[in-house]
Amino acid sequence: MAIPNDPIMLMSYLNTQLRDNYSSLEEFCKAGGADEKEIKDKLEKAGYRYEPDQNRFVR
Repeated sequence: MAIPNDPIMLMSYLNTQLRDNYSSLEEFCKAGGADEKEIKDKLEKAGYRYEPDQNRFVR
């Protein structure tokens, strides 16, 4: 699965996927073979954090 490299595009893409298709970031990563820590680290550097209760990345 190819995911966007740009942090803003990545955040938007992930939030859409999480809203529409996955109950958690962990589920998304397992389904697509993505690295959860790598995603979180990249988005944290851009000022976003994953909120499990909301199942989305927020500022």
